[in-house]
Amino acid sequence: MGVSTLSPEKGISVITVDFPPVNALPVRGWFALADAVRGAGRDTGVRCVVLAAEGRGFNAGVDIKEIQADGASALLGANRGCAEAFAAVYECEVPVVAAVQGFCLGGGIGLVGNADAIVASEDAVFGLPELDRGALGAATHLARLVPQHLMRALYYTARTASAAELHGHGSVWRVVPRAELRAAALELAREIAAKDGQLLRLAKAAINGIDPVDVRRSYRFEQGFTYEAGASGVADRVRATFGKEGT
Repeated sequence: MGVSTLSPEKGISVITVDFPPVNALPVRGWFALADAVRGAGRDTGVRCVVLAAEGRGFNAGVDIKEIQADGASALLGANRGCAEAFAAVYECEVPVVAAVQGFCLGGGIGLVGNADAIVASEDAVFGLPELDRGALGAATHLARLVPQHLMRALYYTARTASAAELHGHGSVWRVVPRAELRAAALELAREIAAKDGQLLRLAKAAINGIDPVDVRRSYRFEQGFTYEAGASGVADRVRATFGKEGT
């Protein structure tokens, strides 16, 4: 359980998240993921990172139960941890391929929205249930996956979009049966890793440099409203319904 890193092939680093039962990451998990991604990017032998997960779904966001139990300290820790993990993916010195199965929710959107490419299983769904969890955030990253008006509708309703829909919008590279997900992600990573390593790093820096949105600053702006929701009490009021029948 936790975050692990292995190198199945030359030039490829696979970082796997495993926090049963649903990969809702505790504060320590977000920081561990950030450290793993940054470490892989600093390794000059790595040319591509695959971000994957074990279990039913790729990521269910933050651990709401941890926040309910520990209050403000856990909320601030989750905010900082998410910001660091999202930034680590975006700022990784080499391309990052996300391999997404099942649900990709909340913080999962922050991770895949900042990845360089996404391969998804046929059962993958993507969404931000933040308004149902007493939180805000990651619209910055959802806006990188779907058009503006669809992003807004998904955000306000807390509904999800399928892997097939995202493939139609061009944000998902391939949609494959779940059993073929890891192989498909490695296939893309292998093609990327075949390029010159130094040139790949320059390419990543160049592409980030022409990005029209500063994702770190944009997400930080969103987090200010997350804090406001907490300070006003509305976040606790909504979060108190989490996990109860009929909500």
